[in-house]
Amino acid sequence: MTTNIPPTEAKTLPEHPHTGHGQPTGGGKPKKRGFIWAIFLIIVLGVGGYAVYNAGKPQSTGAQKTAKSATSRTAFGPQPVVVAEAKRASVPVYLNGLGNVTAFYSVLVKSRVDGQLMSVNFKEGDFVQKDQVLIEIDPRPYQVQLALAEGTLARDQALLDNARLDLERYRNLMAQDAIPKQQLDTQTALVAQYQGSIKQDTANVDSAKLQLTYSKVVAPISGRVGLRLVDPGNIVHANDANGMVLITQLDPISVLFTIPEDSLPQVVEKIRSGMKLPVEAFSRDNSRKIASGVVQTLDNQIDSTTGTSKLKAVFDNKDDKLFPNQFVNIRLLANTLTDQLVVPAVAVQTGQQGTFVYVVDADSKVHIRPVQIRQQSEETADIASGIQDGDQVVVDGTDRLSDGLTVRVRKPGELEQINADLAKGGGKRSGKGGKNAKSGGTEGGAAEQKGAGGAGSGGAASSGGASSGGASSGGEGAAGKQAGGEAKGEGRAGGHRKGGGKTQ
Repeated sequence: MTTNIPPTEAKTLPEHPHTGHGQPTGGGKPKKRGFIWAIFLIIVLGVGGYAVYNAGKPQSTGAQKTAKSATSRTAFGPQPVVVAEAKRASVPVYLNGLGNVTAFYSVLVKSRVDGQLMSVNFKEGDFVQKDQVLIEIDPRPYQVQLALAEGTLARDQALLDNARLDLERYRNLMAQDAIPKQQLDTQTALVAQYQGSIKQDTANVDSAKLQLTYSKVVAPISGRVGLRLVDPGNIVHANDANGMVLITQLDPISVLFTIPEDSLPQVVEKIRSGMKLPVEAFSRDNSRKIASGVVQTLDNQIDSTTGTSKLKAVFDNKDDKLFPNQFVNIRLLANTLTDQLVVPAVAVQTGQQGTFVYVVDADSKVHIRPVQIRQQSEETADIASGIQDGDQVVVDGTDRLSDGLTVRVRKPGELEQINADLAKGGGKRSGKGGKNAKSGGTEGGAAEQKGAGGAGSGGAASSGGASSGGASSGGEGAAGKQAGGEAKGEGRAGGHRKGGGKTQ
């Protein structure tokens, strides 16, 4: 039985869009999505299975990891290393100690008389010379005392002169037997009394002059003054405990430091023989050398609480790098050992079995040699046993070495030169790439213009129905501008591919 559909309903039925070949446009989307989900599930299951598999495997040891790393490193060729030759040289023996800088001379300037402080003739921190006037105290009371003493001296001097004249007269009269002898003796005693008064008066005058001199405070030593402790206008006294200013002599300057008591005999032997042992002062973090000096003397006893002995060294301090109470590290050159086998300090390695070095033989193979270190500094290590003269020890590239590994000996600075050459070549390639980029930019601009033309042609084909020329132009300009690609890709709107077609 046939059902007739009204004409109005037939017009409202949806029409299936078709492509140029008559195939539905969206029929394959569900299948495609299902395929993507299947691939995603397979990937997830594979990752989970790999993780479970690795969790059940035993972990490799550190030695296996090191061997594997060394194998992977040497898979592209021998391990490059830098070597140095073990040779004979003189090795200095240093003793290290902690030091405290002290002024060679330090004077706390005090007033020797009482009075008002009138003026301060220095600036804080200045360097002053010996006998330079630093402070002036009111001198007027002492000028008055000097005047009184000088007046008393003049009076007693006049009395003495008169007594001497009378004594001379009495002697003449005594010779004529005109006066008794007792009168002559009394006059003689009076002259002696006046002479004693003159001495006393002279001492009083000198004392007054000295007090007047003390009213001007001078520098007892040459050195640097610190902060003033008393300001002008204050009354100072001779018994003040704080003083007025501190002067320290900084050139030369001394450092008190300690060394272990076990190292004291060799130092005492050198000092008694008249040798001047050199010392060096370093900063608190031991990274910077400050000054060089010599040992002057040592203490007469050992500190039983610390087991150390105190020494005193003297330094020239013309550049004022050392200050009193500064903490420094001291390095004392106690001895110099000659004809010692030394290697660079970086060649010495430390392991579970002690210290060792890597030695490269004539076949360019590495061997581990345990060594005994007699003394080691920042630059060199004194080898007591383990290697011989002329052995080639590795000083760079030891992180990937193992016993028996074949290496390639490179010269010091070779890697830096290679890096510099690579950087230089990269700069040249970068410049060339810039030129290519500029050329490509020019071509891209031309393609963009051409693509714009293709887009216009495609639009014309869409309107007129014959898009052969427009589609090809649009395809050619797709790399330059998206509009040309859109003209080619919109086949449903234009109705044609390259080669012609019909509009729907």
